[in-house]
Amino acid sequence: MNILVVAGANPQTWPEILPSEFDIFVGVDRGGLFLLERGFPLDIAIGDFDSLARKEKISVLEQAKEVIESQPEKDDTDTQLALQHVFRTFPEGNVTLIGATGGRLDHLLSNLWLGLEPRFFPFLSRFVLKDRQNNVRFYSPGNYRIYKEPQMKYLAYCCLTPVENLSLFESKYLLENVAVSYPYSYASNEFVTETASFSFGKGIIAVIQSKD
Repeated sequence: MNILVVAGANPQTWPEILPSEFDIFVGVDRGGLFLLERGFPLDIAIGDFDSLARKEKISVLEQAKEVIESQPEKDDTDTQLALQHVFRTFPEGNVTLIGATGGRLDHLLSNLWLGLEPRFFPFLSRFVLKDRQNNVRFYSPGNYRIYKEPQMKYLAYCCLTPVENLSLFESKYLLENVAVSYPYSYASNEFVTETASFSFGKGIIAVIQSKD
C-alpha cells in the first residue's frame, strides 16, 4: 500500500504527483486543504488546523473521510503525529512525505530528523521525503544498493549521527571504512551508472538524490 502524506509547505515545492500511484492520501494541517484545492482525495486529515481560517477548516473537516484533531499545545509536531498514526494503522505501507520542506527552517530540521526517532526505526526502509529537487531516504546500518532516480544528478550521503565503517562504492567519489565522528554531509557525489552501493556499521544516514 502506497501512502501520500502532505504537510503544509507551499505546493510549489511538491514533486510531480500521480494520484494513481497512491492508495491513501493524508493531509497534515494545511496540507489537507492543499490536497482538496488540487482535486486530490483526502482520506485522513490530521493536525491542530491552526494554520487554517475558519472556513478553510470547516471545508477540510467536512470533506475528509477521517479527521484526527490534536491540541495546539503538544510535544509532537503535526507531521510526527501523522506519521505515527499512518505507521500504526498501515505498518506495511510505503510512505511518501511531501510539503515538508521549503518553509520554516525549524520545520525542515524537524522533518529531516524524523529518521533519528526510535519509534520510526522499524519503518525507515519504507519512508521517503520528496520535493521538486530532492528525494531523501533514511538508512540504519547495513549494506545497500540504490538506484538513480529519473532527472536526479547529485547523490549525497548525510551522516545524521556519528557513523562507523562508512564505505561508498560505484559512485564518482569513493570511501573505504571511514569513521565519521559528528554529523557530516558527503555532498555532490554522483552516480557513474544507474546504481550505487554503500555500507556502514553504526549510525543513521540520509541519502539524498537531488538536482539543480
